[in-house]
Amino acid sequence: MPLVRIALRKGRPAGFGKQVGEIVYRSMVDTINVPQKDHFQIIGEHDADSLIYDPDYLGIARSDGVVFIQITLNEGRTTDMKKALYATIADRLHAELAVRKDDVLINLVEVKKENWSFGNGIAQYA
Repeated sequence: MPLVRIALRKGRPAGFGKQVGEIVYRSMVDTINVPQKDHFQIIGEHDADSLIYDPDYLGIARSDGVVFIQITLNEGRTTDMKKALYATIADRLHAELAVRKDDVLINLVEVKKENWSFGNGIAQYA
């Protein structure tokens, strides 16, 4: 079960964050074997004081169009799968929403399966 957090600057068109979320979800299904219906996301819009980024860290030119994507998921995907996920998300955001690839920051947080409860106070994967 990935839990996806997406952060972007305020001022985007209505529904933009949800569109980003759909692209991230499709990319996870296509590249890292996330099952259908395993779709949980938190999308937030922030002003300039609450979405901070370095405009040129690692030589990557970021703009105010930056999109942060943090995915918490079960551990175990290969490095190649992760690379495919990153590339697919960036490519699709660029092709479908005109997001600059330089503005796509992705972070994976891997956890053990017993660290999830999907409801009812039960650790379904433990």
